[in-house]
Amino acid sequence: MRCFAVLALAVLLGPAALAQHQTFTVNPDASEVKIKLNTTHEVVEGMFHLQSGSIEFDRSNPKMSGVVAVLAGSGKTGNDSRDKKMNRDILKVSQYKIVSFMPNNYTGTIATSGDSTIQVSGVFALLGNPHDLTIPMQVHMDGSKATVKAHFVIPYVQWGLKNPSFLFWKAENDVAIDLNLVGQISN
Repeated sequence: MRCFAVLALAVLLGPAALAQHQTFTVNPDASEVKIKLNTTHEVVEGMFHLQSGSIEFDRSNPKMSGVVAVLAGSGKTGNDSRDKKMNRDILKVSQYKIVSFMPNNYTGTIATSGDSTIQVSGVFALLGNPHDLTIPMQVHMDGSKATVKAHFVIPYVQWGLKNPSFLFWKAENDVAIDLNLVGQISN
């Protein structure tokens, strides 16, 4: 009888537990990765193309997995010579085609609908080197649609990238990232 009760409970709760595990599949064409770099003469703003993104998460467990991948050579700032220098000398796109973030856990609660604020920790890979990073994210769920927004700063010089400063034009050692991911949620 006790075995039957445990089995019945597993059958009843099994679908609820499985419903907690979900995948957020990012639509690269609807998503944006913007950068902003302050310099002595201007604020350099640009965009990068998101190649792909898929994040698996579970509302009952703070673990996450997956990857969000950005094409390193896709950056556009409105200045072709600056973009060529960024690709060649700073991002070294001939060697490192992808910049990625691989989440591994989160804190906070992801609501089944509406807005949530969470902190996502994971590994940000730049020039092939892994860097631990925690990113505050705003999540909006609407049925099977989801939007994730984040603003964070990358200390690119501290992480081994070259500062693009020259002569009297000086750039800061950090670049601000605005991430807007749009996609679908599936079980």
